[in-house]
Amino acid sequence: MPVVAITREMGSLGKDVAAGLGEALGVPVLYHEVIEHLADRMRMRKSHVVRLLDGTAGLLERLSADQTSMSIYTADEIIGLALHERGAVIRGWGATHLLRDVPHVVCVRVCAPLEVRKQRMMERLDTEDAALVSEEIRINDEAHTAIMRRHFGVQWTEPEHYDLVLNTKRVRTEECIDEILGLVRSPKFAETEESRQRVRDLATSARVRAALRAATETREIKVSVATESGRVTVDGGRRSADERISIVAIAGAVPGVLHVEYRSQDPEAGPGGIRT
Repeated sequence: MPVVAITREMGSLGKDVAAGLGEALGVPVLYHEVIEHLADRMRMRKSHVVRLLDGTAGLLERLSADQTSMSIYTADEIIGLALHERGAVIRGWGATHLLRDVPHVVCVRVCAPLEVRKQRMMERLDTEDAALVSEEIRINDEAHTAIMRRHFGVQWTEPEHYDLVLNTKRVRTEECIDEILGLVRSPKFAETEESRQRVRDLATSARVRAALRAATETREIKVSVATESGRVTVDGGRRSADERISIVAIAGAVPGVLHVEYRSQDPEAGPGGIRT
């Protein structure tokens, strides 16, 4: 079950690489599906979600958006896609960082120099307004950088975050696809039961965070969630007994959860926890 996560810059031909890769592997290329699901969960228009993510949302839209919920629900959607039975090429949405600890997922960045991207976008949009195109690229790049820093604490352009970085000024689309296929088909990225379990555990943690965010009684509680073979540990800091009971009850009702333990790393919270 091949899974490839791709991030790209506007005008880098990353869309073309993803499309060709999906065709070569016989797996779906997923991007717009996330927008639809996220809009439903956030009770927002799809166009609003897109504007928030590409940096074109207005001030009132940004102020009214629940960025924390968007981050939590996006992670839930993306990690769930990695469980697709046929495999998938997942484009954007922070997939390269959400899935980079999964051994069989190939994480790729597709890039190109600014001048090359600008020329390509001018041709694609059939315009000679270089200043307008440059501004669109700048806005998109800055929005992507801000989102990745806020949600993952990383500078997404740094090469160490990826298994493969491809510069389409020098490497043709077909060659990019071949390079990625070489990694997908290598023993290094072979799917194993251990790597599959890693995805399941990440998906379970994401579902638990989403469930806690959706529930009225736990919505405002900041938690960290870790899962190992279906056994979930939740750390919400120093909380009342009622709050801890609610956290454990909600987490325990999430599909795939076999066991829940509440632990606090707060030194003032005292020892012990609540288990189910």
